[in-house]
This record gives sequence, C-alpha cells and structure tokens, in this order.
Amino acid sequence: MAGLKLTIEDVARVAGVSRATVSRVLNDVPGATEAVRVRVRAVIAELGYVPDPTARALASGQQAAVDVVVLSPVSAIGWIGSHPYYSRVLAGIMTALDGRDVQLRIHNVGGPDAEERVDAIARRMTLGAVLADIPPALASRFQRRSRRVVSLVATADSVPAIEADNTAGAYAAVKYLFQLGRRRIAAIHGPDDNSCGVNRRIGYLRAIGELGLEDRSDGGVFRREVGVSAARRLLDEYPDVDAMFVACDLMAAGAVQAITATGRRVPEDVSVVGFDDSIAAVCSNPPLSTMRMPVEDMAAAATGLLLNGSVRAGYRQRFPVELVLRESTAQRT
Repeated sequence: MAGLKLTIEDVARVAGVSRATVSRVLNDVPGATEAVRVRVRAVIAELGYVPDPTARALASGQQAAVDVVVLSPVSAIGWIGSHPYYSRVLAGIMTALDGRDVQLRIHNVGGPDAEERVDAIARRMTLGAVLADIPPALASRFQRRSRRVVSLVATADSVPAIEADNTAGAYAAVKYLFQLGRRRIAAIHGPDDNSCGVNRRIGYLRAIGELGLEDRSDGGVFRREVGVSAARRLLDEYPDVDAMFVACDLMAAGAVQAITATGRRVPEDVSVVGFDDSIAAVCSNPPLSTMRMPVEDMAAAATGLLLNGSVRAGYRQRFPVELVLRESTAQRT
C-alpha cells in the first residue's frame, strides 16, 4: 500500500472486521468487544492509518468545523477589533481552509464562566480548536475534554503548541538597540499571565544582564493606552531613557505618543522597537521598527494539524521572529 492513501476499508480488510466495526473503534463507541478493539488498534498502528477528520465529521452527521478560541476581556462582539493579533490569526486559519468544505467558528471565553464555556465548546468540536491566547490551566482543561486542540502560545507541556520564539525576539531587539549606541534601554512588558509577555520579558532581562544595563521596566496588558501610561511613568522616573523595547506594537504606538508629548523626538532622542509587526506598527507615527511574529503562518500550520488529524500531545513547533526596520530607530548621535 506504499504511496497510496490508506482508507478505513484497508484497515477493516487487514483486521478481518467490517468497516462499521473500525468506525466504532475509532470513535470509541459501543458495539465492539475489547479483543476486537485491541486488534483493530494494532492494525491501525501497523499500517500507520490516519483517519480523515473531515470525513469523520461528515459521517457523524455534523458540519466539519475548526473552532478558534480567544480569551479577551472585550465583549464577544468587539474582540476581533480589539487587537490586530486576532484578525491575523483568523486570516491564517482562513488561508488553510480555502477550498475546503469546513466551517470556521469563533469563540471568546473571557469572563467568570470561562471553564463552563470551554466545556461547552469542547463538546461541540469536530475537527478541533486553535487556541489563540488561552492560558495553561484552561488549555489543559480543553485538552482533557478533547485531544484535538493546538495552542498558538507556549502553554502546558501536554498541550500541542505552535509558538513564536518570543524570548529570542526580545533578546535580539535589545541587542539591536545597544548596537545603535543606546545604553539606557527601558522596557514596557506585557501581562504576567500571558506566556508571550512572560517570554519577551525573559528575553529583555537576559539581554540587559549580558550587556550590564540597568533594568528599567513597566507594563500591563497589551493595549495602546497601557503603552501611553507606562511610557509616561518611565520617562518621569528615568528622564535619560534613550530607547524603549515594547512588548507589542499597540503598546509601542502608545509609547511613541507619550514620548513625543514630552517634546522628545523619536527616534533621535528615544528609539523604539515593538513586537508583532502588526498594522499598528505601520500606522504609528513614525512607523515602528518591530520584531515580526509570523502569526498567519503559525495559525495556518495549527489548522493544518487539525485538518490532517495529526495532533499529538506534547507536539511543539517554534517559528523564528525577525527584526523589521522602520523609522522609529536610529543610531545615537
């Protein structure tokens, strides 16, 4: 059978059972003895058969669907527009679904009833779910309810994840600012309960530790207004700041606003590097140098795992990030 796509009929023939029996084993439903289940599973492993998740969904009478799940404090209506990251996730998923008869369903599980929402989504899932920004505890709960989940952020060890190398990206951003002659590099970090924010903080601290620089930090959630307020506090406490590494472009755009409001110039007086390479970086004034995170590619890869039925516990794939230079950084003169 080498070179040919295996079918459920192939498994049934080798195992000496009916197609319906193989289906019962795959879907873990009554109607087959334990001895038969063991034999069928052994044949599946021997042949390397991977069930077509779309076909399985259709056979069960359900519409094949990929669910995308976010944890946003914004209302269910407004979460897509609250941060450019979410629209990039959706764009990547839609690219992977192009030409397929697969539905896209989106959910926001923010709020006090997050666990109940997770359980309800897991019960209805067919192909599986892409977890856009779900913290480890909720991601683990998702996986216990359904094995067909892939996270786009670092999470619990058992939860499959396709993630960006946030630590290396933050490290590279600070080293670049240092190469520009900047020696008083402040940072605006993301939230402590977000793995992207945590890993970017780790990268910043690693870089300034190696370079012998002082830690000058502030931060909060990934919102523009937080960047404004955090930058103001940093400039008040450290008037000699000559560069800022900011953990996301929305916050960085806010930081630029705060810096220029004090009469300082970006990039001459204070150079700024953001993170994500979102539309917020392009629309900032001046446009932001930033660490590009390939969100669309990551989301498409996660969706591909669900479509191919190849999700497995503990799977990891890490995407590199790269520096994109724009007008918010310059050599210190």
